[in-house]
Amino acid sequence: MMDGPRSDVGRWGGNPLQPPTTPSPEPEPEPEPDRRFRRGGGRSFWARCCGCCSCRNVADDDWGPEPSDSRGRGSSSGTRRPGSRGSDSRQPVSRGSGVNAAGDGTIREGMLVVTGVDLLSSRSDQNRQEHHTDEYEYDELIVRRGQPFRMLLLLSRTYESSDRITLELLIGNNPEVGKGTHVIIPVGKGGSGGWKAQVTKASGQTLNLRVHTSPNAIIGKFQFTVRTQSDAGEFQLPFDPRNEIYILFNPWCPEDIVYVDHEDWRQEYVLNESGRIYYGTEAQIGERTWNYGQFDHGVLDACLYILDRRGMPYGGRGDPVSVSRVISAMVNSLDDNGVLIGNWSGDYSRGTNPSAWVGSVEILLSYLRTGYSVPYGQCWVFAGVTTTVLRCLGLATRTVTNFNSAHDTDTSLTMDIYFDENMKPLEHLNHDSVWNFHVWNDCWMKRPDLPSGFDGWQVVDATPQETSSGIFCCGPCSVESIKNGLVYMKYDTPFIFAEVNSDKVYWQRQDDGSFKIVYVEEKAIGTLIVTKAIGSNMREDITYLYKHPEGSDAERKAVETAAAHGSKPNVYANRGSAEDVAMQVEAQDAVTGQDLMVSVMLTNHSSSRRTVKLHLYLSVTFYTGVTGTIFKETKKEVELAPGASDRVTMPVAYKEYRPHLVDQGAMLLNVSGHVKESGQVLAKQHTFRLRTPDLSLTLLGAAVVGQECEVQIVFKNPLPVTLTNVVFRLEGSGLQRPKILNVGDIGGNETVTLRQTFVPVRPGPRQLIASLDSPQLSQVHGVIQVDVAPAAGDRGFFSDAGGDSHLGETIPMASRGGA
Repeated sequence: MMDGPRSDVGRWGGNPLQPPTTPSPEPEPEPEPDRRFRRGGGRSFWARCCGCCSCRNVADDDWGPEPSDSRGRGSSSGTRRPGSRGSDSRQPVSRGSGVNAAGDGTIREGMLVVTGVDLLSSRSDQNRQEHHTDEYEYDELIVRRGQPFRMLLLLSRTYESSDRITLELLIGNNPEVGKGTHVIIPVGKGGSGGWKAQVTKASGQTLNLRVHTSPNAIIGKFQFTVRTQSDAGEFQLPFDPRNEIYILFNPWCPEDIVYVDHEDWRQEYVLNESGRIYYGTEAQIGERTWNYGQFDHGVLDACLYILDRRGMPYGGRGDPVSVSRVISAMVNSLDDNGVLIGNWSGDYSRGTNPSAWVGSVEILLSYLRTGYSVPYGQCWVFAGVTTTVLRCLGLATRTVTNFNSAHDTDTSLTMDIYFDENMKPLEHLNHDSVWNFHVWNDCWMKRPDLPSGFDGWQVVDATPQETSSGIFCCGPCSVESIKNGLVYMKYDTPFIFAEVNSDKVYWQRQDDGSFKIVYVEEKAIGTLIVTKAIGSNMREDITYLYKHPEGSDAERKAVETAAAHGSKPNVYANRGSAEDVAMQVEAQDAVTGQDLMVSVMLTNHSSSRRTVKLHLYLSVTFYTGVTGTIFKETKKEVELAPGASDRVTMPVAYKEYRPHLVDQGAMLLNVSGHVKESGQVLAKQHTFRLRTPDLSLTLLGAAVVGQECEVQIVFKNPLPVTLTNVVFRLEGSGLQRPKILNVGDIGGNETVTLRQTFVPVRPGPRQLIASLDSPQLSQVHGVIQVDVAPAAGDRGFFSDAGGDSHLGETIPMASRGGA
């Protein structure tokens, strides 16, 4: 990645709120018509499509123009405001009925008039079932490209062999056949690029059609019309918003470059609406459930609006490489007023603490509804939203956590840590940082833009860290190129390679002011890379996909090959001395509010006595590796007999660390030492975290679609201090739209219970997720699986899908108890 404006991005965040943009209301579901067929009527496409609500007419490149602050750039995603119009729009006469070739609206006797269309778009219809789109909480037809679907045309008379029928699909402000934004499909004659339509049955005045879409089709929301030609003249069906068609990527289609050849993968990485995100440290892994909610009503429109907001040319929206790259830029707010504002400062008073979010739905719907960038996000929030967006659009995507993730700021492909003559950290020089964990995404696709061998999983990272081509985005980058250190492969391979497979290099200041390498820690970065396992809530180790076995010849070759392309190609020419004293650092597992103990075990593997001068420095740290001031330290000299071991301990009381705690409750222990007899330098950075309690959720009664159900939430405050302004969040796809509960204060060591009702709207196994946040305590979560039974005669789910969101509701406690 190229160096960009560093400021606090990716470390302290704190970028200010973005200026407001023109809001547009969250889309409401279309009312279901009383009749099966949708009669011709309504304004034409060009009368309703306007310049302020569609993409600018620009050349097809990766990005399109820089987005303006105006929210009204573009959308065929169902977010247009009635009556709005831009200066470049065209508005012909609005027609309320079909038109003939002369354009005078006269319907002549014998003309083949389309009086109704049934796209078979019901969630229970064959189209939605076969295209795996029946879970989307929409009434419109949603199909996946490269796969046929069916429709019915209701005609004014019997269809004859001399009649000609043409289907047309249009998207964008200026649809063009050459750019794939205006698709013309002659029925029975075959189309171009994989588009075609066939008559499967003609019965009286009803015509059954089978329509084939191109596996390379543009994704998005298309306008649909039908033209007919007969001896009596030509007819065109007016555009009707109820006949709009969403087309998505298709991982079930072998001809689509996003094809995934494993059904269990598709079920997990495309259709699963919830998942696990891992955080903490390698030795103390935490996990939280995230509601992706890609099928919730409004989310698909939000995803398409993100592409519109970037100004991405419609002609490029069939390419998953370009689409995923744009999404990685737009999920963060830098450069483009995207979805989420990053903030690592610890001050979230003007928004939501990143740890408080339980899913993506509230974030995406807020962005769609208001046009404002949503405060605030950190890496797991950016990744969770990215998973939602890419799965919603049809890309197989998973959320990945890398423990001990490096942030290389000088393209050296090494993590450089500087110490003074006494091996005390020189924080003002330590610009590289090692994040305790970092969360990004893998998405699956072929890479026709790269040489063969780089298809499959691609890294996409929406967390703003460094710029790529001058924009805060990252990827897609082939995991295979990362594994082999091929840092010249696009996109952004050097930065991602350094995150998972660089070395930690310790530099000591010498008497003359120069610096010398005193230790190289080769197993400190990318120590564990994990994701949720397929079909279960277990954790899957995928480190082997990103790197060769640590210490193997292949791994060393990959690192040193990549380093040769970095800014310090000769860093491995000067290595440390022989090592015969081993050091192991440990920290006691503790809950926030408890005292703890850290220790260092020294072992002498030599046949001679060794004297070790040891220094321990303890500070709090943000999970990004940015440290606070050292609040406790100790020094000790240890005598080790040949083959002997000794332990150095440092107790830490709650009252000592409480004033310094920051997000995630993490601490950094810097250990440095010097072996008097051999000159060996000992150096180790050990990060550990204080655990937080879980919320306990209990379902009170059976869950049935359409029937009220109650859940009980129990929480015990682990701190001896009062939690103020406590806020609960509750969310679950198919169960509960995002809901915010203002609880007030919770006393020290107090136990509280609250109950909430919800009405399930979709059957099957569901996840109800809750979180608690307060200025004194965050990162508190809970989840319960809810098995929802279908209602009698259930068609699927209600069109408003989960009822209203409740924001800022004040909830009294059901009960309170002492410690």
